[in-house]
Amino acid sequence: MTTSNGAKSPSKMGPKVLFYSLLLTLQYGAQPLISKRCIGKEVIVTSSVLTCEIVKVVCALILMARDGSLKGLAKEWTLMGSLTASGLPAAIYALQNSLLQISYRNLDSLTFSILNQTKIFFTAFFTFIILRQKQSVQQIGALCLLIMAAVLLSVGEGSNKTSSGISPEQVLFNGIIPVLVASVLSGLASSLCQWASQVKKHSSYLMTVEMSIVGSLCMLVSTLKSPDGEAIKRHGFFHGWTALTMVPVISNALGGILVGLVTSHAGGVRKGFVIVSALLVTALLQFAFEGKPPSSYCLVALPLVISSISMYQKYPYLDKKKKKV
Repeated sequence: MTTSNGAKSPSKMGPKVLFYSLLLTLQYGAQPLISKRCIGKEVIVTSSVLTCEIVKVVCALILMARDGSLKGLAKEWTLMGSLTASGLPAAIYALQNSLLQISYRNLDSLTFSILNQTKIFFTAFFTFIILRQKQSVQQIGALCLLIMAAVLLSVGEGSNKTSSGISPEQVLFNGIIPVLVASVLSGLASSLCQWASQVKKHSSYLMTVEMSIVGSLCMLVSTLKSPDGEAIKRHGFFHGWTALTMVPVISNALGGILVGLVTSHAGGVRKGFVIVSALLVTALLQFAFEGKPPSSYCLVALPLVISSISMYQKYPYLDKKKKKV
């Protein structure tokens, strides 16, 4: 089933995509805790993001060489095609990654993960604008439930001090706002990637390479006048790094490749149901390793998030004209 502009409307996912989805669930759920434990506060955000992009390129090239697509790349690749398909999403994702790194450090893991689910709403919005993929009434209701959960968490986390002693102002401006802005950017970039993959027929591995290179160049330019750029000049690129810092960097890079695969095969919005399982993984790991039970706000918001994503998957939009035929 395709939309009017040639984009594919994903139906049931095959075994390969389900496998990718399982790996993404585990990576996504564990990433906030891994980052908190392995990346020190002294680490410069830009250095970890740039290193992640380099690792992502290396992994994607290895996978392209393995499936044979690397051989014909010289004949098929064009600069204009690359910029059209990957340039804008790359710049957006580079900014999003920086915002997420900031947010990781100022929110507890489960709150971060739930707030991050608002990206599904923005993905649905931009998917409709760019790909003309419509939503059913039930799906719109599910997305409204998701936003209610995000608002509930924002009010709760912004009006109370966290257990780590971070002030409410810091939680709001360095935690909640960055992750919500990152969600908007994620929705836009995800829709653009789905358009490139399904309409322009760009492979997910090639897009990963192109987006990582373009995103890295954008970040390098930004360091000329950014605080991170000054910090790198003063302290060095790997200031604050330890051997453990590479663990979340590699994990995040592999997660980026998995996101591309799932988005390409299942679509940006349907990728959302994968993420609901990651909330449970995050909650379990946070309780197991930090001894911290979910807050009352999280306990109220979590079933709203689960219900909204489950409802979204259960009641897809059906074209009445095609149904009659």
